[in-house]
Amino acid sequence: MAKHSLKARIRYYFENTMSSGPMGVIKWLAIASLFVVVILGIIIAIAGIKGAPDAQEDLGFIEGAWQILMSTLDQGAMAGDQGWEFRAVRFVATLGSLFLLSILIGTISSGIDGKLSELKKGKSKVLESNHTLILGWSEKIFSILTEVIEANSNQKKPSIVILANRDKEEMDDEIRQRITNTKNTKIIVRSGSPLSSASINVVNPNEARSIIVLAGEEENTDTYVIKSVLAITNGKNRRKEPYHIVAELKDPKNMEAAELVGNDETIFVLSSDLISRITAQTCRQSGLSVVYSDLLQFEGDEIYFSDEPNLVGKTYKESIMMYETSSVLGVFTKEASVLINPPMDYKLQKGDQVIAISEDDDTVVLSNKTDYKITADAFHRDTEKEPVIERTLILGWNEKGKRIIEELDNYVAKGSEVLIMAEGIDIQDDLDDLKASLKRQSLTYKEGDINDRRTLVNLKTEIYDHIILLSYTHIDVQESDAKTLICLLHLRNFSEQHNKDYAIVSEMLDIQNRELGVVAKADDFIVSDNLISLMLSQLSENKDLKKVYDVLFEAEGSEIYLKPVSRYVKTGVPMNFYTVAESAAQINETAFGYRISSQAQQSENDFGVYMNPDKSKTVTFAPDDYIIVLAED
Repeated sequence: MAKHSLKARIRYYFENTMSSGPMGVIKWLAIASLFVVVILGIIIAIAGIKGAPDAQEDLGFIEGAWQILMSTLDQGAMAGDQGWEFRAVRFVATLGSLFLLSILIGTISSGIDGKLSELKKGKSKVLESNHTLILGWSEKIFSILTEVIEANSNQKKPSIVILANRDKEEMDDEIRQRITNTKNTKIIVRSGSPLSSASINVVNPNEARSIIVLAGEEENTDTYVIKSVLAITNGKNRRKEPYHIVAELKDPKNMEAAELVGNDETIFVLSSDLISRITAQTCRQSGLSVVYSDLLQFEGDEIYFSDEPNLVGKTYKESIMMYETSSVLGVFTKEASVLINPPMDYKLQKGDQVIAISEDDDTVVLSNKTDYKITADAFHRDTEKEPVIERTLILGWNEKGKRIIEELDNYVAKGSEVLIMAEGIDIQDDLDDLKASLKRQSLTYKEGDINDRRTLVNLKTEIYDHIILLSYTHIDVQESDAKTLICLLHLRNFSEQHNKDYAIVSEMLDIQNRELGVVAKADDFIVSDNLISLMLSQLSENKDLKKVYDVLFEAEGSEIYLKPVSRYVKTGVPMNFYTVAESAAQINETAFGYRISSQAQQSENDFGVYMNPDKSKTVTFAPDDYIIVLAED
């Protein structure tokens, strides 16, 4: 084995230390300074240089080295030097010190700049604990941040940590632009791959209160979500306690694989399925999208679980009436199963919790009232109408369209019809699958421009019971929403011409465009990303809510309906909401709100939707108003 020369070894050592960073440079500067001091000290000693012409003794090595060291530290100290020999040596030392000092300052400045640049990249370890951790980045993140900030408003020093594979400064800027008030919540952003265990460890997942994994906009985004979950649940540094993870999936085909890696620690929200179900239910009931949005928001009233020992042995009907400012929806049993609108004679057992809508978790309290001042004379029963054939018009198309039609098939009467009109996309495979699976509806497809007035006129939109406007997801978001809005304006014009109130549900991709849709007088909006964001935010706070939502959005069992007020009480008669609740309970339905139709276009009044009203307050209903209930059909 060949031996390397001393010169090569020194050069190798020099290169390694210099490339190690600022400390390596400073180390060599110190060596160079020491070398200069020693050499010049030796010259002073050998040459016998005196500190001044009239000095009796030479400076010597020690004193000379000391004087040289002082001149390197303070370049102005040589002004009082005497004797040209000594001045010459000090001058050389001063020049050397200026050169070395400039390198030192540059090195320190470069090191500070490098450290600041590293901090800006967002690579440093997060020391937060009990925080909400968000992995990934999409348009939904801003709605999630808004909701979690609202949920944190009564917490002490809450924090949200975000890890995404984007530039940290860009993420910080976008958050500052979109989230103007973070209240008491601190938002911390880190740049890194949510697929890498090393990057995830930087954001301290082991001490996170909950973890939200977002689906991105890329193709096969579900595979990235699943890998992120796997990096958490199977990381070598994972904690012993189960994680609380909420993750978004888009394709139902990936659910089985996702649940395998979730280790019972992850709740998966199938976004396309959820939106399809809500759209199918909403198109048949104006105002239902507002109800769902209100239930999923942290602002205002929301769903809580409450353990109330005084309800043990009481019936479900009694529990409904025992809360004045909260609305009971069901029971979370001691076996951790959810009963939404159970039989009115169901008796609550020890360990059962009521599921209720309330302003906050500490406002779910019994009223202690015994006299509810029910106006029994106001009870009224309209005869049930027989199911009728329904016609549905779908304008536009995306991947949710197929699931919406399948969901509609669970509700409509046999012989109902669906007409689809869209352009620029191939939906033949979806049509073939639907025609083979539909049991109650016939299906027709026409290719056409949803913004072309003549094409819409030829459709005879006035003959349809429900109209659904779906976004084109294969084009730009703003362009897609613009198409929806233009189509809305045409439909509203037709509505005025035919003197018919169209029942329209419009899908929007950007929630900021919803206000423009209100101007166009649309009945309901499904803002997909916003609803998914609300759902993810709620589940990050309470994972058991998933069981509640699963029951509410299923076609079987009890669901949310807006039913005519005449089914329960008389119109034009002042009464309290206890009266409405009692009338609904007598036919095994749970009433928890109402809609004033005269306010349906007033966004400032929540489009006329009043959920969880104070049951003691008096209200007078008009014939076209609705009661919001939980019922089986």
